Amino acid sequence: MIPFLLYVGFFILCFVVVRAIAGGMKRSGYTSLKTVTFGDESAVLPDKRASVLSILALFLLWGSFTGSALIPSFLHMPGPALGITTFEHTVQDADGNTDTATVTLTVYETTTDEDGVESTDPEPAVVDPGDGFAKNDALVIEAYRSALARLQNNDDLTRDDGTNIIAVNGEPITPGERLQFDFGTITMSTRGSLNILPDQGIQMQPIWLPPPERVGARLYEIATQGFSGTNLFVHLGMSLYRVIFGFILGAAVGIPLGYAMGLSNWFRGWFDPIVEFMRPVPPLALIPLVIIWAGIGETGKIVLLFLAALWIMAIAARAGVSGVNISKVHAAYSLGASKPQIMRHVIVPNSLPEIFTGARVAMGVCWGTVVAAELVAAEEGAGMMIMTASKFQNTDIVILGIILIGIIGFGIDMLMRWG
Repeated sequence: MIPFLLYVGFFILCFVVVRAIAGGMKRSGYTSLKTVTFGDESAVLPDKRASVLSILALFLLWGSFTGSALIPSFLHMPGPALGITTFEHTVQDADGNTDTATVTLTVYETTTDEDGVESTDPEPAVVDPGDGFAKNDALVIEAYRSALARLQNNDDLTRDDGTNIIAVNGEPITPGERLQFDFGTITMSTRGSLNILPDQGIQMQPIWLPPPERVGARLYEIATQGFSGTNLFVHLGMSLYRVIFGFILGAAVGIPLGYAMGLSNWFRGWFDPIVEFMRPVPPLALIPLVIIWAGIGETGKIVLLFLAALWIMAIAARAGVSGVNISKVHAAYSLGASKPQIMRHVIVPNSLPEIFTGARVAMGVCWGTVVAAELVAAEEGAGMMIMTASKFQNTDIVILGIILIGIIGFGIDMLMRWG
């Protein structure tokens, strides 16, 4: 909820600032000559400043909630409470006598060096046990983790002697009760022990969302050393090959099918139930059938991507034919054009916008399906890299794979839009 509110706030701030700056600037270009722009789609063009600020906002939020070293520390969200802190706990014996002892708590964060070696756990602080029957203690807890502290084990009188912890920092506590302090939360178990959870702040744990520099380091590592014995560019190339090959097959079958449905009542009646039935079925639901029919090899992956693109391209081609202005067809007939000539010079050119729109959608669906296509028995591919990394909780590799798939998909979409 907090990241969403910050994102909305950043959006409003950028909008107000950019509009205030742009208000005094002279506009130029075709759009500036229009007298009516609200509601006119041709007058709405993407603002490049908004695009840059949008990417910057996402990067800042990512870095802020992961404590990234790439952004100033004053932009970081509160992280876990690291370092040494103390709190007191009060123990009562069987006769009703009480004694207070101090607990020195050390909260640390595991770090990894350049060779991937994790830092060792720090030693507990050295404390004076004190003179009462309740002795002072020292604990060590890793950030984002909790620990069950059996503080009475080193006391002169233990739980077997009838002692109980009755208060923490002067606040009474009973089994099952939870107390909130500046350094964290303390909960008493049903057996009278204290479970300590240091304050975690609102930053994300690296296992959930690593900082950008960690993802960048993974990119360099996989690009130079590979992943699962295969170079990064081979993984991306295999995914790109599968997507393009599956898409071409889907377009090669779907476009003629769509033209036939748009030009013939019989073809429309015959194939319309099949196409409309398969259109809402997600490609992921077809994986079991594809494995049964085509196996777990390369053929099965191509077939799944082919089916992901087929129905979209058929519907796009059908819509393109249906959207041709009938007056153009009448004009061609009046000039003596034959059916093949009308098909070549009227229907195909006027249906291309719908087909290219469908192609962009189909490519997006294929890229979204390639991860699932490479889930089964794949040795190369970005999807295989993501799924393998997720099994070992390598979130940085998962995010890297998602970013690379998104960048390549966006690049393909831009090329198709440009073409």
